[in-house]
Amino acid sequence: MQPGSAEKMLADLDLADEDVTGVIDHLDRLPVDERPADLMASVQPDELVLTDGQQEATMALPKGKSYVSIAPFVDETHDCFYHSLTTCLGEMSGKDVDVVITDSASGEAVVGQSTTTFDNGFVGFWVPSDITGTIEVTAEGKTGATEFSTRSDGPTCVTDLKLK
Repeated sequence: MQPGSAEKMLADLDLADEDVTGVIDHLDRLPVDERPADLMASVQPDELVLTDGQQEATMALPKGKSYVSIAPFVDETHDCFYHSLTTCLGEMSGKDVDVVITDSASGEAVVGQSTTTFDNGFVGFWVPSDITGTIEVTAEGKTGATEFSTRSDGPTCVTDLKLK
């Protein structure tokens, strides 16, 4: 954490006792109408960047782990690269989804889970850093897949996974 800057922002959100994984999980799952309007929280490949318009703070992500946030869609999506925990919205809020994330190098699934999309229409997963592969999502009888990367130049916000 940057000295003296993130502590107040996190305290204002009642997240002072959380590590970066707890902060990201809390903010991504927060109901849209409860999101703090004055906070921007952007998940970058190796850090969480918090800004309240006055100051900016960063929290390092855990070594060897990356956060990938996925917004499957049927009709509408948005372009995004670094997931914003406070402003990104997907169309499939509160939907049951089956997610398989596969590492292309090993062929192994690093995630295989049935879950429900958050109020913002996303699901988020901690996966190994420095891998590439595919994400496959099935919901309401439709399936879609897309490529992903958790390398340093990879996006943390996956908004191109169209269900057909």
